[in-house]
Amino acid sequence: MERLQKLIAESGYCSRRKAEELIKNGKVFVNGVKVTELGTKATFGDQIMVNGQLIEYQGKEYYLFYKPRSVVCTTKDDKGRKSVLDYFDDVTEKRIYPVGRLDYDASGLLLLTNDGDFANLMMHPSNKIDKFYVVKVKGIVTPSEIKTLKNGIKLDNKKIYPSRVKLKKMDKRSLTSIVEITVHDGINHEVKRLMASIGHEVIKLKREMFGFLSLGNLKSGEKRNLSSKEIKKLYNLAKNKSSFR
Repeated sequence: MERLQKLIAESGYCSRRKAEELIKNGKVFVNGVKVTELGTKATFGDQIMVNGQLIEYQGKEYYLFYKPRSVVCTTKDDKGRKSVLDYFDDVTEKRIYPVGRLDYDASGLLLLTNDGDFANLMMHPSNKIDKFYVVKVKGIVTPSEIKTLKNGIKLDNKKIYPSRVKLKKMDKRSLTSIVEITVHDGINHEVKRLMASIGHEVIKLKREMFGFLSLGNLKSGEKRNLSSKEIKKLYNLAKNKSSFR
């Protein structure tokens, strides 16, 4: 949460002092409600209107990225491996960082931003934002093993209940299976550990959705900016999840 006049100023609309005058003169609305108190706080997820104009908060950057396999999510790697940040040299000079992580050998949807509050909100396990994965494993996954996952697995002294588990395909010739699984707990290597708990080693892992966001038409290594509408929807998703905990 930031003071409203600071958000307006950082959007580039006007100076902070001018923003304070606009607030006191009743020219500012937050989510449709007129605001006249200078101590009022808001976030980029709120709809801020000044003199009838929607404020776009330009100081922060938000990206959706299709992470390839064999790429690290750390900003620096002592082994000299390629980082997700190498894919952003052409679009920003700001210090952005991943929202959570995908393993080196995993691929799929990853968010990156320079907004620490947004990143923390998205990663906090209490907000229970769903992440949907498609995972290929060694061996034939049985219906009873799927049921075991649905009934909960204990990881890090906590019972983990995937939001959804479905056996998508099995290949008896190659002795492999493809499973769709949705989790929301934010535990390290969660999907790999869940599959290991029922005796299956992960061969490939791909995150296809984060909340309501999907990869869409992006190809591996491609990225796009999140829209202000998507950012606001993510904030609201986290807030709504928080209200049920």
